[in-house]
Amino acid sequence: MRELGRGALTKMAVRLEEPVQYAFRLDDAEIPANPLIGQALRLEYLGAIHCIHCGRKTKTSFSQGYCYPCFTKLAQCDSCIISPEKCHFEAGTCREPEWGERFCMTDHVVYLANSTGIKVGITRASQVPTRWIDQGASQALPIMRVATRQQSGFVEDLLRTRVADRTNWRAMLKGEVPALDLPAIRDELFEHCAEGLRALQDRFGLQAIQPVTDLAPIEIKYPVDAYPTKVVSFDLDKTSVVEGTLRGIKGQYLILDTGVINLRKYTAYQLAISAA
Repeated sequence: MRELGRGALTKMAVRLEEPVQYAFRLDDAEIPANPLIGQALRLEYLGAIHCIHCGRKTKTSFSQGYCYPCFTKLAQCDSCIISPEKCHFEAGTCREPEWGERFCMTDHVVYLANSTGIKVGITRASQVPTRWIDQGASQALPIMRVATRQQSGFVEDLLRTRVADRTNWRAMLKGEVPALDLPAIRDELFEHCAEGLRALQDRFGLQAIQPVTDLAPIEIKYPVDAYPTKVVSFDLDKTSVVEGTLRGIKGQYLILDTGVINLRKYTAYQLAISAA
């Protein structure tokens, strides 16, 4: 096999084309991944993890790439990142107020996506369409533009009383899913949640929470030659070498003929990637 590169892994770079174009990222290098589909691939964990924030060597990666001290002190590792409605910025207790201003006090998008059925989610406006690709969605539709991350969390919390907010990753990796009428689902959600949405607009202002009704769904195609009939997941902490023929890529998963692996899970791991 020929080594393509080695270094600290971060999630694959993506570009919305038909199909999605992927690249492995090791340190500052990017290695195109689509041309490797159909080839034998080898991933070797080199036994070291370095925090993506401070560079400290750590035995365990927390919150996808951080050492424990950074995990406990950085705002991007706080629980409100997972649950934005719990944001405590206004209480003056944000771990890093300047970071919070840049990351949380900026436009967010509430969206519907179809990866294994309908789900609602949120993302920074700057992360469209990367967020949808990373989740393995085959369709996505922005339905609201919201002024802050916390406010988008309130909207998501309201809408998920009607639709799910999780992706079944095993089902997502088993094949294509039937297309859904996302605009019709959006309209139905707005109707059922009208009172709650008006209450949020009354609280934060009409300009802060704006419905988006003039966009068409985005269709996303992935570079997959064959989906697995049974999803078996690799764990680099237990098996340091993963080998197999690359059959496709979806979300942040490599689909090999020997199993699947979520590369994003191993952010900050030192890896060597080789191909036949």
